[in-house]
Amino acid sequence: MSIETNSTERLNDVESKKPEGQKPHARVPKKFQVNIYDAWCKKCGICVEFCPKGVLTSDELGTPHPTNQDKCIGCTQCVLHCPDFAITVSLLEDAKELDK
Repeated sequence: MSIETNSTERLNDVESKKPEGQKPHARVPKKFQVNIYDAWCKKCGICVEFCPKGVLTSDELGTPHPTNQDKCIGCTQCVLHCPDFAITVSLLEDAKELDK
């Protein structure tokens, strides 16, 4: 038996054991919460500029606010670039925590 045949057989065996209707590699989307400590923030705007999904926006005084938390992918670019360590990004275990 060749390696290719053996791998194909194992793949077919795994496929046959999946519950009916289940997609392979189905992932549950993760939710993240962005917190900004206003007392530490100097309003430089770096976090707003580095966020790839536009989660953070600045108000008229330059204070950043996480206005689009549902778009956060947890990349932590805001955390890594914040010179004041004023931002944290947390993985939420339950989507209900977003309502807090």
